[in-house]
Amino acid sequence: MPWLVLTALVFALPLPVAAQEDDRPQNFAEDVTNAGTSAAPFLEIGVGARAQAMGNAGTALPSDGTSLYWNPAAAANLEGNVNVTFDRTSWLAGTTLDYVAAVFTFAGIGSVGLSVMNFEMVDEQPVRSILQPEGTGEFYSASDLALSASYAARLTPRFSAGISGKYVQETLWNETAGSYALDLGVVYRTNLPGLSLAASISNFGSDMQLSGRDLLRPYDDDPSNFSNDKLNVRLATDEFSLPLQFRFGMGYVMEASMHRLTLAADLLHPSDNSEAVNLGGEYTFFDTISFRGGVAALFEADRTGGSTFGVGLQHRVLGQLGVAADYTYANWGILNATHRVTVTIRR
Repeated sequence: MPWLVLTALVFALPLPVAAQEDDRPQNFAEDVTNAGTSAAPFLEIGVGARAQAMGNAGTALPSDGTSLYWNPAAAANLEGNVNVTFDRTSWLAGTTLDYVAAVFTFAGIGSVGLSVMNFEMVDEQPVRSILQPEGTGEFYSASDLALSASYAARLTPRFSAGISGKYVQETLWNETAGSYALDLGVVYRTNLPGLSLAASISNFGSDMQLSGRDLLRPYDDDPSNFSNDKLNVRLATDEFSLPLQFRFGMGYVMEASMHRLTLAADLLHPSDNSEAVNLGGEYTFFDTISFRGGVAALFEADRTGGSTFGVGLQHRVLGQLGVAADYTYANWGILNATHRVTVTIRR
């Protein structure tokens, strides 16, 4: 039966070859995200202790001046005619994020808002070199800034729309990069009492490219022929896009006597990362004290931490003047935790 043995060998030979090919190291990776490929990533940190405590699910729920960040349309549904918000975050690796916003509501016109976001990474650190390890006498800083102007209005009793125009700037010592961007948003309060649907798109704008005096360098185009080696050339850095972010949010509020329960969820589609879901809840007693919790960035690739907790106090003083103070603790796993405090004054 030699032919049976030969046939068996013919069919068996490809098997180890195929197995060997499957075991070979691959030169490509699957499911690669765009994390770390955009400019001005500070725009994705988020603002407001209430929203962060609820897992960064702030698209559908009006809160205070921080609504301008999450969804400019929500500013049309704020309580009071004037809302001023101060927000400070102790962020990762010793950095800080400060946010200040003011929203003014005019009957029959809509709401107008202004906001400033500043991200401080390095402040007045000495410049060191190999020859001068103790410092050259110069100091450098690194920071990011976003200035925004917003308008929101109720187009119908249930439907609101808003738009923000902003200028974004990154600074690294003597180099700067700037960009103009738009935020757009809508909020729809459904016929089901307490249920709101919302959507927003953030940071739709031009690319950013660093420029500055340190990119000006002497250059010798032909060193072999002793040409002029002091010709100045300007180095051109790459351009990077802003972190475009699309959010779809849902919010549901249930009230009974002295109790109020708020649930929120955001579905995220960023340009520089994988899709994710933010979930959060809030329990408020006697419209005075609130307890909050949430989970951020569910289903995000390479997710770190994500659980958030917070508390808030609100009270009216001097008649029509309302004051609210909120605090949030956010767990970032091996990156430790961040702390955020927000104070809002409304009238």
